[in-house]
Amino acid sequence: MIEGVVPFPPEYAKRYREKGYWKDKPLAQEFAEMFRLHATRVALVDGEREYTYAQVDSISDRLALNLLSLGLKPLDPVCVQLPNVAEFVFLYFALQKIGAIPIAALATHRHTEVSQFVRISSATACVYPEAQGDFSFGPMVKRVQEESATLRFRIVLGRAGDGETSLSELIDREPGLPRVALDAIVLDPVDPAIYQLSGGTTGVPKLIPRTHNDYAYNSKTAAPVCGVTRDSVLLLVIPIAHNLALACPGIQGYYFQGGKVVVSTSARPEDMFALIQQHKVTHLKVVPALLIRLINSPAIGNYDLSSLKVIQSGGQRMQPEVRIRTKELIPSVTVQENFGMSEGMLFFVRLDDPEDVRLETCGRPICEDDEVRLVDDEGRVVEPGEVGELTCRGPYTLRGYLGVPEYNAKQFTSDGFYCSGDLMRMHPSGTDVVEGRKKDLINRGGEKISAEEIENLILSHPAVQNVACVAMPDPAMGEKMCACVILRLGQKLALKDLVSFLAGKEIAKFKLPERLEILTDFPLSTFGKVSKKSLVEMVSRKLDHERIV
Repeated sequence: MIEGVVPFPPEYAKRYREKGYWKDKPLAQEFAEMFRLHATRVALVDGEREYTYAQVDSISDRLALNLLSLGLKPLDPVCVQLPNVAEFVFLYFALQKIGAIPIAALATHRHTEVSQFVRISSATACVYPEAQGDFSFGPMVKRVQEESATLRFRIVLGRAGDGETSLSELIDREPGLPRVALDAIVLDPVDPAIYQLSGGTTGVPKLIPRTHNDYAYNSKTAAPVCGVTRDSVLLLVIPIAHNLALACPGIQGYYFQGGKVVVSTSARPEDMFALIQQHKVTHLKVVPALLIRLINSPAIGNYDLSSLKVIQSGGQRMQPEVRIRTKELIPSVTVQENFGMSEGMLFFVRLDDPEDVRLETCGRPICEDDEVRLVDDEGRVVEPGEVGELTCRGPYTLRGYLGVPEYNAKQFTSDGFYCSGDLMRMHPSGTDVVEGRKKDLINRGGEKISAEEIENLILSHPAVQNVACVAMPDPAMGEKMCACVILRLGQKLALKDLVSFLAGKEIAKFKLPERLEILTDFPLSTFGKVSKKSLVEMVSRKLDHERIV
């Protein structure tokens, strides 16, 4: 067992094996059978590039052998920041074949996040694009390497500079090792297959160890709930490393069924509509902000979208009106709500659920051994229909974040239930309804931002005496961040100056505040704490007034 990984208790592991949830096979073995069964079928499309299952298998073999030759070995953590390109898929399966552990970073992450991922995991490699927009990754990753005792390899998709290795060359080059070198690798299916990222409230995201056993089960079980078959075609424009895109059911779930995955770096409605029409896409994953943008695009009537069967929505609660309008514009489609977390637990509305369940709830868990408790502040189970915090455990829900025992002691009950910070209530149908969050998070289009992380950075500004970051409602993104600031005597601060200051802290761009409120004091709760509820109400009233004016 890797140091810092919290195992499942033996009695639960035994139960999950006896019930057939855990197959005790590494992901590489699980997918070896899929590559063989569906060898001639198209597995992956990226622009003009198209690959069969056999080709994905062969290319990832070659890449895996070249990574071994480079010096990577089983259990080496690898920080991956690639966008939605075929190379991500090749790399993901190559890392599984050598037993290295991908860290599911985002291309939007910057030095602050990447350096912490590397430090906590003792990562040995970073894989990243040469550039995205106007940002060049090379200098950032070089700095991370200079600060790290473990980071040995900088692997770039694009032109390789000094000290970098070309990912394309590793993919194309004939390996110096025989294929049997991969067969000789022995992996333990209770070890992590991937480190996913939390949406935690305290600082930079925590690392979530997802084991081979639980991650395979996660995807296999989610696929049929979403109506995925060998004839399904998935379009992925949301970030490919997200748990939703990769495994819920995601790339893994579609490949277990023999389906096809189309990847794209463009979320422009016209580009997405063209891909749906061209490839007869049956399934689309969205966050509500993206779907709202699609159904409000004037171009929606210019394309044949009749192949679409399921639009799977996650990341934040979707209003019923959005589902109803989508169905009016695309009659063939069902908008399927799901509620999930990178930590594991997945709720899905079933495709044949009654209309009130499909419109009002996030459904129910996917496994009969998913245990859910909705509890009050004292940890007591609430009555049906009352709002409580979601706590959960099960065969694919983690038992602890990587390397943070003190934090784990707060986030898990003594009997192993994960305290999610999400508020829910039971619907009369027995399914569940998301009612908000107990945790201090801003949910910007499905990306979770820790208010505490940004507050700590703003407090380092010389003009700032105190700060509270809150979520403000936004019709497109669901929520955006507003920084409520008390200034030091005689100081001034404008939003553009604050954003410029925070950009210098090298954090992901989506974490930057989009409104600034200068206050002389903060409203307090009855316990003497800053009342963020009152701040949200104040900002919301101002927004309503501005819209009217």
